[in-house]
Amino acid sequence: MKVEYINPFIESVYELFSTMLSSKVERGQIGISTGANNPRDIMAIIGLSGPARGSVALSFPTTTALNMVGKLLGIETRVVDETVSDGVAEIVNIVAGNAKAKMTRDGGTPIDLSLPTVLRGNDFKVDHPSQSVWLEVPFTSDLGPFCMRVTFEFSK
Repeated sequence: MKVEYINPFIESVYELFSTMLSSKVERGQIGISTGANNPRDIMAIIGLSGPARGSVALSFPTTTALNMVGKLLGIETRVVDETVSDGVAEIVNIVAGNAKAKMTRDGGTPIDLSLPTVLRGNDFKVDHPSQSVWLEVPFTSDLGPFCMRVTFEFSK
């Protein structure tokens, strides 16, 4: 996977924060994901299919998820419930949807998105196909830290 392919996803995170969350966000160093040392109590994953196949995952500590969903919905959130899970799913959907639009804006074949899946708890492992390479982008924000992982390939 080429590093420049992740740019539409990074741009989408910045747009989400500036337009919908009215908050600041800064990206950390892009690297290959090892899955270790990643603060995650809640993870949302969405699949890509069509000319680009792969997945996008956003993982959040509980506090960050509560802050982001509360800001997105304009409500106070104190506990992770169905509303927060739905909000986290919507956040990954927004990021992936905006990136999809950027990747197909020049008349390319549309990329399809799956329904988001949300995992909760801090004792889970996500296994991916052994040949896939995940690029990891840590973020810090006014609402807390989080991480984005992206893997996909374009079909020839």
